[in-house]
Amino acid sequence: MSAFVRSAQGAGATAPPEQVREVGADLVGRWTGPGRTYHNLRHLTDVLARVDELAEETHEPDLVRLAAWYHGAVFDAAHVAAYANRGGEDEVASGVLAREQLTGLGVPAERVERVHQLVTALVRHSADPADFDCAVLCDADLAMLAAEPQRYKAYLHDVREEYADIPMADYIRARQRIVRKLLARPSLFVSPLGAAWEEPARQNLGAELHKLDKVLTELEDGSDGTAAGTAGPDPAAPADSTPADRHPVRPRA
Repeated sequence: MSAFVRSAQGAGATAPPEQVREVGADLVGRWTGPGRTYHNLRHLTDVLARVDELAEETHEPDLVRLAAWYHGAVFDAAHVAAYANRGGEDEVASGVLAREQLTGLGVPAERVERVHQLVTALVRHSADPADFDCAVLCDADLAMLAAEPQRYKAYLHDVREEYADIPMADYIRARQRIVRKLLARPSLFVSPLGAAWEEPARQNLGAELHKLDKVLTELEDGSDGTAAGTAGPDPAAPADSTPADRHPVRPRA
């Protein structure tokens, strides 16, 4: 919460410190809400840490940090019309929340609008390379794609749990579309420093797509021992898990 206070004050907030802390506490509460097994406070902390890694490339780092705080503040995995299109994070509603709360804290209007713009830019997750602040935010949000393999497996498991209500085969098809769209991009990361994450991210995505294809084939032809169309192996489960210790089973990164 102190990190939010520093960024808000750095952006020009004129409200009393206790009011800024109240808004920070509200955001922490949102990020720790029910149903968030991946897009939670740990994810927010990771994104903020990545922003700090890339901060030398930003023009207004406090605004980028505030955008990170808000980018997934509004979240609902239970009412996602199409996981393949956007997932549970609602960047449009989160941008509106940022505008309302930061205005209430006395942040200058032009800076509020810039935070709003950065948050809503994540709807498409495609930054203009000339917009360094937006590039850094997008890269920080996608950085998990470049995680070491075991952590990437844990990420996949946590994301699957957020969408446990989606039948397995439907989820796999949606995830395949997401992964293929990502792999089809000329580059996943836009900022110069973020470019170092490109190769490990593509390796993770390629391995994931291979496994998704295999599991979907097994589900569709029943070769895994289940009837076609019923729940089969979890493509995001750790390799050493068993059916008994698995939970039932975006990008969205």
